[in-house]
Amino acid sequence: MTSVANLQPDPAPVLACTISRDVQNFELLIDDMEQELGENWGDLSFEDAAIFLEQPDAATLQFVAVAVDDKDEADLTRITEIIRTAKGRGIRVVLIADQVSPVALHQLLRLGADDFVPYPLPEGALHEAIERIRQPAPSPTPAAAAQPAEPEEPHQTPSFKAKGDRDAVLLPVHGLAGGTGASTFAANLAWELATIDKQNPPRVCLLDLDLQFGAVATYLDLPRREAVFEILQDTEHADSDSFLQAMITFNDRLHVFTAPADMLPLDIIGPDDVARLLDMAMANFDFVIVDMPKTIVAWTETVLSRAHVYFGLMELDLRSAQNVLRLTRALKAEGLPHEKLRFALNRAPKFTDLTAKSRVKRMAESLDITIEVQLPDGGAQVTQSNDHGLPLSETAAKNPLRKEIGKLAKQLFEVNKAAEASRG
Repeated sequence: MTSVANLQPDPAPVLACTISRDVQNFELLIDDMEQELGENWGDLSFEDAAIFLEQPDAATLQFVAVAVDDKDEADLTRITEIIRTAKGRGIRVVLIADQVSPVALHQLLRLGADDFVPYPLPEGALHEAIERIRQPAPSPTPAAAAQPAEPEEPHQTPSFKAKGDRDAVLLPVHGLAGGTGASTFAANLAWELATIDKQNPPRVCLLDLDLQFGAVATYLDLPRREAVFEILQDTEHADSDSFLQAMITFNDRLHVFTAPADMLPLDIIGPDDVARLLDMAMANFDFVIVDMPKTIVAWTETVLSRAHVYFGLMELDLRSAQNVLRLTRALKAEGLPHEKLRFALNRAPKFTDLTAKSRVKRMAESLDITIEVQLPDGGAQVTQSNDHGLPLSETAAKNPLRKEIGKLAKQLFEVNKAAEASRG
């Protein structure tokens, strides 16, 4: 006679697990998991997940759904360790996030989560995520498999030690409309300053704080280091040594803190974070050029207040005029030091174009500003230089834009030298 025990079916294998502080906070996730997997899934707390993922029973898991909300941000260390363990066991990870800050979300995604679904779950979103992660990863082609990986070109970090013995001139550059050439101007001004004195060159730093579309790394053909993101997400514990190590030296002269590799929200850093970055930069360099985002953010005031000269790049068109008017009004309304603004007109008319020059004069008068710098149109050579990842002085030394930026760099250098002499 067959025993009752022998009639019991084998337990269904567990194909997936939810991992959360309390799965009852994610009722929609429970419903979707049951709809997708029936009884072939389980639920784990953070404490249990760390233990279960190390057990042989975890071998049947196809994926885990890690569900977090804003209350879990204080526990990110444990959550990141769970994701690392799952990835190490070859288990796919779906991240379910409810009102998690951009910084925490970015950190969790960087660890290798295979998919991301916001909570409350959109209709069918979990099903689509599960379908995607169940698809096998494409195998490399024979040609790709046979091709050896090219070694990365070594890039030098600053060779000097952080002594904090400098007091830099801070020169932010802000494009007042799209395509005004602010990043081109910042990169070339920084290079001109770094090479202005062959015998005793000033120490120059270029900070790209356009965290979403920063182009300085492209214009100077530099890699974007992961260390940049690490500094930005934890400036409170960064010191000058780690700050310098995150930089890359261009042609042994110019020290660059590039924008991060991934597009980040501009509020990933706040006024205090930017103040710390500027403190470290200004204490170790003679000139600090900052390529600013076009958007006015919470920390724009921090940079403006610390700046010696704040360059605003504009063009001879209505959009630039309107944006200049908006900016100056906003700064005056808030009682901010608008007098630090120095307006630079890019693609300025030639000396012989009297009609256009009169338009420039009328524009300045109507906006009640002074256009102190007029940069000529450098033409196709500027685009070519940027695409080649080199400053204009290296590719088109006689370009009119390069000459004008060189003149400005010389003026800034001489004014600073005279100021240092008077202090001494």
